[in-house]
Amino acid sequence: MAVNSVSITGNLTRDPELKATAGGTGVLSMGVAVNERRKDPATGEWGDYPNYVDCVVFGNRAEALARILARGSKVAVHGRLRQDRWQDQDGRNRSRIEVVADEVDLMQRSGEARAASPSPTAAQASPTPAKAAPADDLYASDIPF
Repeated sequence: MAVNSVSITGNLTRDPELKATAGGTGVLSMGVAVNERRKDPATGEWGDYPNYVDCVVFGNRAEALARILARGSKVAVHGRLRQDRWQDQDGRNRSRIEVVADEVDLMQRSGEARAASPSPTAAQASPTPAKAAPADDLYASDIPF
């Protein structure tokens, strides 16, 4: 039995791109940089070496994430691997592997991501503000139980 499951944590390398299928389903494409820490054999120094992973999200989740994610956002992506195969204009066989995300967790508040990398659509896609906490005097009366 084979298990196709992957989890990665990293930063978005670019602003996510939202498109739609012919049927109207949202498709969000994003790139995630995942660092690998290893020793440089030439210098003996430890360093971070980035791996760039293409990810895609479908449906209502794609549309919701498009409003709050931006370049530099730290995310955890959980999903499965999918390989696309095609022939280029020269007739050569090409392929790539991407993560089809079932779940995307934001690892920071959306305001932090926007401040780190403002985008032209950042002001348009601000999340709904949270409701204010109830006033303390609301609970000052005695409760009969």
